Amino acid sequence: MTQQSNYSLSGKKVILLGASSGIGLATAKAAAAEGANIIIVSGNQQRINKALTELPAGSEGYAIDLSKEENIRAFFESTGNFDHLVYTAGENLTLNIIENTEIEQARSFFNIRFWSAFAAVKYGAKNLNPGGSINLTSGIASTRPGKGWSVASAICGAMEGLVRALAVELAPIRINSVVPGVIKTNLWGSMPEADREALYQSIASTNLVQRAGDAEDIALTFIFLMKQQFSTGQNIVVDGGTVLV
Repeated sequence: MTQQSNYSLSGKKVILLGASSGIGLATAKAAAAEGANIIIVSGNQQRINKALTELPAGSEGYAIDLSKEENIRAFFESTGNFDHLVYTAGENLTLNIIENTEIEQARSFFNIRFWSAFAAVKYGAKNLNPGGSINLTSGIASTRPGKGWSVASAICGAMEGLVRALAVELAPIRINSVVPGVIKTNLWGSMPEADREALYQSIASTNLVQRAGDAEDIALTFIFLMKQQFSTGQNIVVDGGTVLV
């Protein structure tokens, strides 16, 4: 296989964990459009079924509780070799000032967003084909937190450190993350609609590109990280310039 052939996703097997909606599903669609064979995983069978109607025939989907390490291990034991892993799973965060933060609940937020991603790398890396990649998800809360964002910022900072460490430990496997700004997805679904729209409008009025992001913006970055062959240990910020203003 030539280096140039690795730039193509045609015929490549791409596994996306947390891909029944939002950024994960947008990435699955973008990879499918480039000819990849898609496997999506999420915890909800109904959302998996709906997502599969939006993907090409032959795409696979599995409802798996990603909060359980044994489920992740069993999945990768059964799936065989693959080319690229994308991890975007995460439940809606509850933002609170530290005085009002329930520490046990805060610990639980780390489970899907950090420890399950850790487990996906642990059990999935050995199945990667040469030239493959692992692509995780962080967020700009690590560098631009707001009031009440202490838990979210901590998770994002931990993820970015993990990416750098694993890139060294698992070399030559390429491991990177995408660091989104505010993206219009169901991540914000727990907010009242008026508050959600106010958030989007606030971002649009203050960042450099004057809009909130769409899932497709982040999907394009995951596609880039899968296709290029000379970047590892990087946390790629895609935020419309929010961290600069």
